[in-house]
Amino acid sequence: MTRPITLVTGQWADLPLEELAGKAAKWGYEGLELACWGDHFEVDKALEDDEYCKAKHRLLAKYGLQVFAISAHIVGQAVCDNIDERHKAILPSDVWGDGDPEGVRKRAAQKVIDAAKAAKKLGVKVVNGFTGSSIWHLLYSFPPASADMIAAGYKDFAKRWKPILDAFQRLGVKFALEVHPTEIAFDIASAQRALKAVGNHKAFGFNYDPSHLGYQGVDYVKFIRTFPDRIFHTHMKDVWWGHGDGTVGVFGGHTQFADPRRYWDFRSLGHGDINFEEIIVALNDVGYKGPLSVEWEDSRMDREHGAKEACEFIKKAEFKSSQVAFDAAFAK
Repeated sequence: MTRPITLVTGQWADLPLEELAGKAAKWGYEGLELACWGDHFEVDKALEDDEYCKAKHRLLAKYGLQVFAISAHIVGQAVCDNIDERHKAILPSDVWGDGDPEGVRKRAAQKVIDAAKAAKKLGVKVVNGFTGSSIWHLLYSFPPASADMIAAGYKDFAKRWKPILDAFQRLGVKFALEVHPTEIAFDIASAQRALKAVGNHKAFGFNYDPSHLGYQGVDYVKFIRTFPDRIFHTHMKDVWWGHGDGTVGVFGGHTQFADPRRYWDFRSLGHGDINFEEIIVALNDVGYKGPLSVEWEDSRMDREHGAKEACEFIKKAEFKSSQVAFDAAFAK
């Protein structure tokens, strides 16, 4: 049996969950990765009402869908970030509170733990999300950022996330960081350092997404082989790079997505430069058995057309590992 193909609901949070579930089933998806915003999965309601998660399962079952993970990216981002007005625009009001940065970080951390509690009630074992980073702004080192400044950022990450991860471990739930620019881990080297910072905590791993690696020049297949036991979940998302007119580089030039000058942009599956066959081979080699979750983002394409096409694309790309040696029939 091949891995289930699911759809990330975060980019569809403007639609009621039932409407999206009906559409996703028609497009061919087998499950949804429920975002903790919109009405898709409300953590507070899940914790307050024992019927809430049961109702979600009934709704999904009505359309033949399953759930394997939830997404808590928004609150996770605020745990380690340098808090500013951007966070106020995305955070729930009870997390933002009076806007005092340290208070925001502490409330966000509790919300991530709450997400793990809600995930357990829902019966899923993975919470995908972001961690934020106190040192992302030091990425390009001028004025020079000292080694001590970078080390302090990883120390801050460990201080804030180890208690969260301990809570996850007690609950039997894992946190999967989507390795991504603006996070404490954004490539292979920084992911290795993040793991080391939290003492290779058993509850900490990665939500693999090749689209955030390829345009940086990171070997996105090597990432899988570098962390074979830490790929807790996967996103299937495409990206192209090297398609601009030479006026904008990898840092984006303060342009918006779909600006034709951009060096890189997210694309619907099959329309970018990611080699998904190599990814499937690597995932098979490391024994990954979780879902392939389509995170659909393409500013140039109608999203319903794209979501249906993406499901068809990844189903065609997916295949099982061989259970026998190809030349076994020649053995005496």
